[in-house]
Amino acid sequence: MTLTREVPLTPPQSALIFIDVQNFAAHRDGGEFKDLSEAEFDEKYGWFFDQLEARVVPNMQAIQAACRKAGVEVMYTNIESLTLDGRDRSLDYKITGFHVPKGSWDGKVIDQIAPEGDEIVLPKGSSSVFVSTHIDYILRNLGVRQVVLAGLITDQCVESAIRDACDLGYLVTQVTDACLTYSQERHDHSLRTIKGYCRQVTTAELVAELDAAG
Repeated sequence: MTLTREVPLTPPQSALIFIDVQNFAAHRDGGEFKDLSEAEFDEKYGWFFDQLEARVVPNMQAIQAACRKAGVEVMYTNIESLTLDGRDRSLDYKITGFHVPKGSWDGKVIDQIAPEGDEIVLPKGSSSVFVSTHIDYILRNLGVRQVVLAGLITDQCVESAIRDACDLGYLVTQVTDACLTYSQERHDHSLRTIKGYCRQVTTAELVAELDAAG
């Protein structure tokens, strides 16, 4: 038998994980942008939000709906401390200045892909959800063997999750047009760099695959 990453999803053994699609980093009023003037915001993040609103969030909504319909577990992770002062977050987050207090608006998943029912949301205090949460334990309890990843930022927290999931023995699928970073160049470079760790598909390809599985 030839081993390959190019394996279609088996819905009962699969989970979709949205990475950091939260008010802090994906809403124009989010904490990551609070100290910027309008001109600075437009210069640094204008392209990012144009892409997010016009293309990437609709793609996220499409894969979320397809996964729910197919019986794929839908999960979320967000940058959010377990404390109000953020003393539990990683040294890297402290140096970077990422501070999302426990229970804050910044820590909530954006309304466009808000969790439904008892879908699992895991707050994290480091780049990789597999480092600062019990997600590996949870996925194994759920019987998950295949992980679908989408979210923000392509070349940061998404990449970290892909590598760690791969090393922990999951088959990983990245939805390339349901991820985003701060420039097209960075996004494309990340996709090329991480390709050896995962299967890469578009939103349309994943939705068609799940429709066929159903």
